[in-house]
Amino acid sequence: MSDLTETVGTPEPEVTTSGRRQHLGWALVLICIAQLMVVLDATIANIALPYIGKDLNMSGTNLTWIVTGYSLAFGGLLLLGGRLGDLYGRRRIFMTGLTLFAVASLLGGFAQNEALLLGARGIQGLGAALASPAALALITTTFPAGPARNRAFAVYAAMSGAGAAVGLILGGWLTGLDVSMFNSHDGWRLTFLINVPIGIIAALLAPRFLSESEPHPGQLDVPGAIAGTAGLLSVVYGLTRAGTAAYGWHDGWTITSLFAGVVLLVMFMLVETRVEHPLLPFRIFANRTRAASFAAMMLLPAAMFAMFFFLSLFIQNVMGYSPLKAGFAFLPFSVCIIISATIVSNLANRIDPRYIAGVGTLMASVALYGFSRLSVPDSGTDVLNAAGQGHHLGSDVSYWTQILPFVSLMALGMGAVFVPLTLTAVHHVRAEDSGIGSGVLNTMQQVGGALGLAILSTVGSHFTNNHISQIAPTVGRGLSQLDPHVQSQLMAQLGVASPGELVARLSYLGGFSTGATHAFLVGVFLMLAGSAIVWLFLDVKHEELATDAPERESVHVG
Repeated sequence: MSDLTETVGTPEPEVTTSGRRQHLGWALVLICIAQLMVVLDATIANIALPYIGKDLNMSGTNLTWIVTGYSLAFGGLLLLGGRLGDLYGRRRIFMTGLTLFAVASLLGGFAQNEALLLGARGIQGLGAALASPAALALITTTFPAGPARNRAFAVYAAMSGAGAAVGLILGGWLTGLDVSMFNSHDGWRLTFLINVPIGIIAALLAPRFLSESEPHPGQLDVPGAIAGTAGLLSVVYGLTRAGTAAYGWHDGWTITSLFAGVVLLVMFMLVETRVEHPLLPFRIFANRTRAASFAAMMLLPAAMFAMFFFLSLFIQNVMGYSPLKAGFAFLPFSVCIIISATIVSNLANRIDPRYIAGVGTLMASVALYGFSRLSVPDSGTDVLNAAGQGHHLGSDVSYWTQILPFVSLMALGMGAVFVPLTLTAVHHVRAEDSGIGSGVLNTMQQVGGALGLAILSTVGSHFTNNHISQIAPTVGRGLSQLDPHVQSQLMAQLGVASPGELVARLSYLGGFSTGATHAFLVGVFLMLAGSAIVWLFLDVKHEELATDAPERESVHVG
């Protein structure tokens, strides 16, 4: 039986009456608020990390688990979350995910120790893994193919793309608020507590505006769920560890995790070929356009997420922006990706997705190349002069002419990528596979982001360390000749405790820009690799996206 079949027995939603349009509008608001909450939570706590560390007395290594723990649970459980929606009802799983997310946010907001906070982040990831694929599947099953669905996916894609930037801004603002709950620096707790009313209200309103999908026959593939979830968790953990400068690709746990993940995923694939109701039906990949969409959505967000990581550090470490100011520096990204997604939702009715997404990837490639051309004076002498004068190495870098144009171009390009690729990734998926199809798409984004960050962090660390080795002797000699009082002032300013740490910190600041620009350059090639997949294999026509009917040439599997 073909997987390119239309839903039987489900009447096409009527969108001609104002009442029905309003109902669909509220349904989209609920879905997109949930998706925005899930996506921005990956970055909203970043700016709050120093305050959390002081409040809960957490080490730097454990602090990273506030970000990593969420990503691990989210990325590792997406396939399971998608399949649960198919089997037991997508609205039910959507509401369960939102409720779990809200409860976990409440626990995190009132956490008095690191164990409770890290546990809450893991539960947040579980809630997100349940809600996110269900949200995407609900768009597919709620909105009719054509302009209505295109607009819905445009809003969804805009929320997904803008969420990281919104998280940085919102995190900086909430963390800076003067709130006293347990002590005088409790603003960071609001980055968790803000999710509680949003998640609960969205879950309570879901039955009113979202129709429940019909549960599909079948049993949960428990062996596949265990092997697949454990495999994804191991791979995401290994890639995240590989991208951390303190560990890298040669670390024993990194190698062990990646190897174990690959073995478990191979076992998962073997299990899936032998069970009657697999967690991941391989018919999902039988359609060439869908497979190309999945592959492209692993490579393209990888470059975008790495851009956020390196550019946010460049703006703070090299240009000297405060965390909140750095967050607002990404505000144009959010605005431009919304503008782009809105325009693209209309173009998708008239232009094939290959051309829209293909041009978007080229725009994003140019933006990354522009970032790779950022240059600052970074010799040992330059570092000493900047430190002595109280300046930052990137003081002469203009945000308006060297950062803003490329941030905007990146957002316009990624908006042109996300909308058509989301459409093509879930188009013609069987009704009973909508959840797992959405789960695969989200998994590709999460694994791709971890892979991209690991690769580009390795590149960045390599070139940063090379430059540090060149300038550190000069920096050390120069600091040794400074007045001890001046040295003490610099140590206090940079938050270090010894002259040796001061040399290391200044040398790192001098070497970071070299590592970041090389990482951006490698990001160009990741983006171009995704572009090649789009141009070569994304061959579905825009007329076909406007209908749920089978393709002209059906692909029969199974």
